[in-house]
This record gives sequence, structure tokens and C-alpha cells, in this order.
Amino acid sequence: VQLQASGGGLVQAGGSLRLACVATGGRFSANGMGWHRQAPGNQREFVACISGGGSQTYGDSVKGRFTISRDNAKNTVYLQMNSLKPEDSAVYSCSTGTHCASGSYSPIYWGQGTQVTVSS
Repeated sequence: VQLQASGGGLVQAGGSLRLACVATGGRFSANGMGWHRQAPGNQREFVACISGGGSQTYGDSVKGRFTISRDNAKNTVYLQMNSLKPEDSAVYSCSTGTHCASGSYSPIYWGQGTQVTVSS
């Protein structure tokens, strides 16, 4: 499985960005997909995941602002990020994994990250 993330960039606080992650190989529609982020000096933080059946789980810091979705026809998972804050600045990485629906998402394969920078 290979994962290619895109959509990062520089945005002002309060703005929006949409990240995309395209998967090749594997059975995309059956797999859970997720996003994590890591800022310099911080541990990697869970952002969101979506199961093969469409169940979504979010990290507490992004609930109500971020939305994860998937398009199985395009083998793509999206992360719509609204009301961005400077503390959302990080490298965002997508993954495929298991146990999203149970709230214990476990990544298996990772893609490269995409940088999101939110200016104040």
C-alpha cells in the first residue's frame, strides 16, 4: 500500500484547508483510513479516522472543526479543516489501519506528510 498526501499550505487563522490522501494497492474500500499530525517538539497526535463503513472518530482538539471523508471510487480520503488555529500547524500524515470504528485506530501503513502552517 502506498499513500500520497497533498493539500497542505499556509493559511491565516480562521481559514480552511482540505487535505487529500490517495491510496494505491490494497483494498481501499475495506480499510480504515486516518490522519495524524506532528508539530516540532511534540508527539504525534491522532486527528481523525474513518472506517471502511464510514464511521468517524476525531481527536478532541479538532472535534467540530475538522471533517474526514472518503471517496472509494477515487481511493481517496479527505480532511476538511475549518476554523484553523495557529496550534493546528504541523505535518499531517495519512495512514491506513484498523479498529477505527471501535475508537482504537491502529495505523499500519503511513504516507509521507504534508505541512500545514496557520499564521496568526
